[in-house]
Amino acid sequence: MIIYNVTTKVATDTHFRWLQWLREEHIPAMLATGMFHDYRISRLLEQDDEEGPTYVVQYFADSLKDYQSFADQHQQALRQRGYDLFGDRFIAFTTIMEVI
Repeated sequence: MIIYNVTTKVATDTHFRWLQWLREEHIPAMLATGMFHDYRISRLLEQDDEEGPTYVVQYFADSLKDYQSFADQHQQALRQRGYDLFGDRFIAFTTIMEVI
């Protein structure tokens, strides 16, 4: 199994709206690609939240091929939607992990 891990720090004045968008629009769109079968949302603890909270969303794919298909076909458009809505009010980075 492959985990596509997205870690995002969201500005304090934006994070409630961002979290609502994540749950109502972004995650359903990610799952609708058919490349992921499940997800998990977490908030990082013991972090400096002065500028805003940090969230981690993990999307679970059956194979590296499924993840690569997502990356090739959907990733850029889905990422751009977040930038269109929230501009510079967040910063995100991604990692790919394999469950051993």
